[in-house]
Formats: sequence, structure tokens, C-alpha cells
Amino acid sequence: MDHLDKLEAQSIYILREAYREFKNICMLWSIGKDSTVLLWLARKAFFGHVPIPLVHIDTHYKIPEMIEYRDELARKWKLTMIYGENSEALAQKKTFPDGNVDRLTCCQLLKTEALKHTLSGEWNRYILDHKTGKYVLDTKRERFTGVIVGVRADEEGSRSKERYFSPRDKESDWAVEDQPPEFWNQFKTDFAPGTHIRIHPLLDWTELNIWEYIERENIPVTPLYFDRGDGKRYRSLGCYPCTFPVESTAKNVREIIEELKSGKFANIAERAGRAQDQDDGGGLETLRRGGYM
Repeated sequence: MDHLDKLEAQSIYILREAYREFKNICMLWSIGKDSTVLLWLARKAFFGHVPIPLVHIDTHYKIPEMIEYRDELARKWKLTMIYGENSEALAQKKTFPDGNVDRLTCCQLLKTEALKHTLSGEWNRYILDHKTGKYVLDTKRERFTGVIVGVRADEEGSRSKERYFSPRDKESDWAVEDQPPEFWNQFKTDFAPGTHIRIHPLLDWTELNIWEYIERENIPVTPLYFDRGDGKRYRSLGCYPCTFPVESTAKNVREIIEELKSGKFANIAERAGRAQDQDDGGGLETLRRGGYM
């Protein structure tokens, strides 16, 4: 087995353990490369079928091509696709683009609060009806007690403090200093009632590993990651008011890999183009302690 084989096997093992150990779990799909690789691994883990609902938090400020890509793949792969939102904050224009709050508060409202209340079933969420191809109100409203996330330890500082199975309290607050040890592939999966679990199958993958695996498996990703003729592309995807493209002429996966190995991005942080990270002191720990993805 080469290094990618070992990473793949570990991730599939974590996915199967999560499905076996926890009831009412879902998987976050941000539509980016990491969570799309996670989705691909889930299809491998469960032999082409994904028995876990996919959840996307729609801020309504995502780059339009991201939503188009989400729905196209959800229909093609027959995914149980759900999205949630903070409709109250959007209606009251409590957003950074509307000029009424700063970036961190906007993330807190449109992402963190929307995620917590979508997972709990307290707020409306919408599910893709494969018969009509449209989203309809999800009437089940069941509480998701665990969520699988495409977090990588190398992506930014606070993520390096995560575990494969990372507990939160019932409010999704994260006690960074109180994480279970994980030695020799021994994982804690028995938690007190009311504990919310975040599961991170990609924790030991790097950005380079992700792109090498995308190349090897020929995984479809959104074209936003590639230069489409203007010498720019996105390296990390998010809301368009706070996510900026990088100068790059990489037009395919192989050229991105070369940039990461020895080119211009070999020693530059992946999320350098994410403005909310800079507002949080160069990381996301403040937001993540409160339940951010």
C-alpha cells in the first residue's frame, strides 16, 4: 500500500465505525474539494450507496457555481441532500454584505447558528425531492446527534487540535482542552447522553494528498478551482464577499499538484484568501469553539 492507500483505508474505517456506533448522523458537504473527497470515500465505504444524509448550510452568499455543482452531483449520485439556513438573519439583513455586522458575526449567524439549529431540527431545513428535482420542506425534523466533517489538521491552527471523534456539548460548544486521547487506532466512541459528536475522517490528509487523490480517482470537483483564462482560481471556497481567488494559471489537477509540491503555493497557507480567518487573528478558534465548521 502506498501513502494514499493507507489514508483511504483509515478514512473508510472511520466512516464505517461512525455509521456503526452512532445513530442519526449526517455528513456536512461544503461543496469544496475536501468534503467532496469525503463524499467519494463514503461511496467507497458503502459500495456506491451513501446511507448518511448530506447537509449543506446555505448562507445565500455562496458562489453560484457551487450551488449548481451541489445539485447536479446530488441528482446524479442520488444523495439524500438537505440544506439549512438562518432565514431570520437573512430577512433582517444581519449580514456583512449588507453592512450591518462584521465578518465574524456574519459567520456566527449564517454558518454557526444555522448549523446548530439545522442539526437540532429546530429550524426549517429542506430536502431534495428526486422526483421533481426541487427542494421541499423536510418534515422529519429529527435531531442529528453526530456530524461527519471534512476537516484536515493542516488546514489551519484550530483544526490541528481536533480528534477523529471529537465531542461537543449539547450546545455544540467545543472544549479544546478536553479532547479524548487517540493512540494506536484506539478511538473513544462511547460518550455521555447529550454529547454532540464531530467525526473527522480526513484529519491526517494534507492539501497535497487531497489533490493527488482527486487525480488518482478522477473525482469531479467544481471548475472554480481551475484557471479559466483570467490567470486566477480559487484555492479555498466559501462565501463570495469573504473569499478571494489567487493568482494562478493552473488549469487542471496535475498543475495544481505541481504548484503545491514545488511552486508558488508550496509554503503558503491554504486559507490565506479567506478574510474571516484574518479577522479572527489568522485562525478560526474563536468561531470553532462556538460550533463553527
